[in-house]
Amino acid sequence: MLRGLTRAGLGRVGDDKRLIELAAENGFQAVEIDAAGLIETYGLEAARELLNSYGMAMGAFDLGVDWRNGEEEFLDGLALLEARAKAAALLGSDTCCTYILPSTALSPAVLAVQAVRRLRRCADIVGVYGVKLGLEFVGPHHWQTTYKHPFIHTMEDTLAFMDAIDRPNVGLLLDSYHWHTNGLTTGDLERLSSNQVAYVHINDAKSMPIEQVLDHDRLYPGEGVIDLSGFLRSLRKIGYTGVVAQEVLMPYGDDVQPTTEEAFLRSKAGFDRVFSTLGDV
Repeated sequence: MLRGLTRAGLGRVGDDKRLIELAAENGFQAVEIDAAGLIETYGLEAARELLNSYGMAMGAFDLGVDWRNGEEEFLDGLALLEARAKAAALLGSDTCCTYILPSTALSPAVLAVQAVRRLRRCADIVGVYGVKLGLEFVGPHHWQTTYKHPFIHTMEDTLAFMDAIDRPNVGLLLDSYHWHTNGLTTGDLERLSSNQVAYVHINDAKSMPIEQVLDHDRLYPGEGVIDLSGFLRSLRKIGYTGVVAQEVLMPYGDDVQPTTEEAFLRSKAGFDRVFSTLGDV
């Protein structure tokens, strides 16, 4: 598995080149970047060389399509998806991701039918470029009552949703925070097959009842109570070999954000701590 980074929890990093440099300096192997922007800035060959010179792979990219609301918004996003998928694939990315909020103001039945149709279309577009679509279920309980109606929030329901979309390049985005707040176990992970897992996020949680855990109050890996060693060991057991990307969502405001230097030090320490328990991953 590759040690990866999103920008979440890293402070004011700067441009993607600086993110790549800092990631390499701290022992990471993959970053989530704007492929189209990097190619536009440097050109395709120079962008590839930039990644290669730092031994860096490109992680996942955001689907960037509003599939939850009106048809016009959906089609507007769809028009850009093919170009973004092509650019990402040219730099070696094979995954894009989107999340599913566990409550909705819309009719859940209408949203489910609409989402199946729309995400199937997205999967077909990115699939042309060898890209998988990762679906992330969201576990923190406060999201379940944010809107009027409950919606998909468990791994089991997300797997059923994937079956309805019925495309071979659709899989789970497994996030350790959502795994924890759903009360899932390593056994639940080990019942999956590797082709059901498209991508992985890692982070940690404070010691409190899972019903009280807030989505934007995460900790760096190894600083909390989630069994991250078990989480990763189970993923390795089922044959997952892709990116494990840190995503540490924090409260807003500069007064609670770490400096970039502190963020990278804590990120590296956390990954070193968790991965050291796994042996050769």
